[in-house]
Amino acid sequence: MADQGLSDSAVLVARTLSDDTGSKATNDLVVCEVPVALSFNGISYAVMMATPADLEDFIRGFAIGEGIVNSHAAIYDIEITEAAGGVDVNASVSNETAFKLKDRRRSMAGPSGCGLCGIESIEQLSRDIKPIPPDEPNPQVPSKGALDRALAGLRPLQDISRQTGGAHAAAWCSPDGEILALREDVGRHNALDKILGWRSLNPSEGFLLVSSRASFEMVSKAATAGASILVAVSAPTSAAIDVAKQAGICLIAFATEGRSARYS
Repeated sequence: MADQGLSDSAVLVARTLSDDTGSKATNDLVVCEVPVALSFNGISYAVMMATPADLEDFIRGFAIGEGIVNSHAAIYDIEITEAAGGVDVNASVSNETAFKLKDRRRSMAGPSGCGLCGIESIEQLSRDIKPIPPDEPNPQVPSKGALDRALAGLRPLQDISRQTGGAHAAAWCSPDGEILALREDVGRHNALDKILGWRSLNPSEGFLLVSSRASFEMVSKAATAGASILVAVSAPTSAAIDVAKQAGICLIAFATEGRSARYS
């Protein structure tokens, strides 16, 4: 039986550990994954499997990355309540915004590893991707020194991952590579939503750094939220590269200290 009182991010469970010397009963910390229902004006939009921490950031970033609202100012209030086996997160928005959501809400549960599960048709996938405005200065590609600094600082700040080995991270970094904020979640898309939610309240220049691969959904969210540089530790997908080029995003992948690859 899991000890649900340990924290919002990890739970202590019993396990049997086996190796060449035999088996023994031990305890283990595992990342917490629960259904988080995201609603707007009480209208259910999506149920995501997520780590129940930084949930106000989560719904802000989700709403902005999905194009539900244009800025955090369009969210008037956020209410978080415990539900049977999960958490309900409801954001108060304008009635006009809530009415539009009825035609595009996600009706199914979204697993933590999937950013698009739950949409009802392929047409819903092609939401408008807002390109970085051409009249804005082109984003400065992070220098090798900035990337190395951010990558070196990423792992020490991943508390949940260090404890459990089961969480992804997304960070907002200054132009010179200082990590200004980091959010973690069992799902990489959720971690990105959380850091985008933080950035909506703390606007600053810089770049996104994620501990995972760069997928279509992650580049789309970054573009919709107005983040012009996305750096991924792992690989990009073909759709991610296409969207990055379409949106005018600088996409860097396979980022390790001393080495990286730019795709757009």
